[in-house]
Amino acid sequence: MSRQHTAATSATRIRAYAPAAVVGSIALSLTVAPAAEAAPRESVRPGIQPLAATRTPVVTTVRAAATAPAARSHTVAAGDTVSSIAARYGLRTADVLAWNDLGWSSTIFPGQKLRLSATGSTTSASTTSKTAPAASTSTYTVRSGDTLWAIAQKKKVSLSALRSANKLTSSSLIHPGQKLSIPGSVSGASTSTPASSTAPSAPAASSSAKRTHTVQAGDTMWAIANANGIAVSTLLAANDLQPSSIIYPGQKLTIPAKNATGLDAEQTRNAQIIIQAGRDRGVSDRGIAIALATAMVESWMRNLDWGDRDSLGLFQQRPSAGWGTDAQVQDPHRAAAAFYGGPYDPNGDRTRGLLDIPGWQSMDFTDAAQAVQVSAYPDRYGQWEKKAYSWLAALG
Repeated sequence: MSRQHTAATSATRIRAYAPAAVVGSIALSLTVAPAAEAAPRESVRPGIQPLAATRTPVVTTVRAAATAPAARSHTVAAGDTVSSIAARYGLRTADVLAWNDLGWSSTIFPGQKLRLSATGSTTSASTTSKTAPAASTSTYTVRSGDTLWAIAQKKKVSLSALRSANKLTSSSLIHPGQKLSIPGSVSGASTSTPASSTAPSAPAASSSAKRTHTVQAGDTMWAIANANGIAVSTLLAANDLQPSSIIYPGQKLTIPAKNATGLDAEQTRNAQIIIQAGRDRGVSDRGIAIALATAMVESWMRNLDWGDRDSLGLFQQRPSAGWGTDAQVQDPHRAAAAFYGGPYDPNGDRTRGLLDIPGWQSMDFTDAAQAVQVSAYPDRYGQWEKKAYSWLAALG
C-alpha cells in the first residue's frame, strides 16, 4: 500500500466498501501514518506535503489552493466529510478542523457552514483597523524571488499585517513589479490578536466518559480509531480484540476516552520528548510551545519517514540541507535538539535553530517558528499556539 493511499485515507473518513471489516496486519501497519495530512511545504524547509510519484496528488492540491479563487465557507451536503471538503478546496484537513473548532471525533451535518480560511470577517476588520493606518504606510515593489514572508522580515512588520494591508490571503500570489503597501510600526501590536482569535481547539480533548461506535459496512479498526483520535492498539485493548479479530456491521465497539491533551499515545510521547529537550536546554515555555506547534504543523507530531523532497521526522528536517542523515533526522530526541539549536546543537553551525535566531523571544509566535523552518506556508504555526501551551501545561 503506498504512502499516498495512506495519507488519503484521512482520519475523518469512514467509507462503506464491503460488508465486513477485517482487522489485520495491514490495518495495524497504518497506525504509523499521520492522523491528518501535514502542512504543505516547499522551498528550503518544511510543513509537509508529499514527494514526486507517491505524493503527487497532494502537491496538486496545494497548487490548486494557490491559484483557485478562495472560497470563504462551505455548506455541508449529505455525504460530505471534512477531508473531502478540504480536498475540494485544496486545503489541509487539519486546517479545516482547526478553523472550525472541530476535533477528529467531531460530527458534521448537512446545512452546517464550515469556514475555509483562518481569518473570519470580524478578525479581518479588527486586524485592518489596527494594522493599516493610511498615514504611516509606504510601498514596496516586488522583485523576482521575493516572498511575502521575506518582505515582511525586511520591512520589520508581521506577515499578517502585510497581508491585511494589501488585502491578500495565504493563497495569494505576488509577482515582480507589483506594488505592496507596507504598514507602519503600529501594525506590530496586532500580530498577537489574529493568532489568538484563530487559535484552534483541534484536536479537541474528548469527554472522560467512554463512548460506543456501531460498526458500519466497510469499517475497519484503523479507520474507526483514527476517526476518534486514538491508536488502533488502544481500540483493540478496549474491546478485548486481537489484530486478527473480525468486526461486523451492527457490532458495538467501546471508544475509550483520550487523555486531557487530545493527543494519542504516539503524539504524547513525541510531545514529551520535545518538552524534555527544551527543559534540558533551559528554553522558556514560549520556546517549547513554538517547538510543539511546529511539530504539529510539520508532521502532526508523528515521526514520519516521508515528506516533501527529502524531508523526514517530527520537524520535517532535510538531510540535503544539513540537518543530519536520514536516521538522525528521524531520531525524535536529536530532531528536537536540532530544532532548538543553540550551544548544544548536534548540527553545530550547519543549521540554525530557534535559539540561534537573534531576538526570537520578541518575535511573533508564527514568525519565530518560520525563522527556523523557512516554510512556503509560514502562517500556520500560530494557529496552534493556544493548544501548544495546553500540551505544555499538561505534559511538561
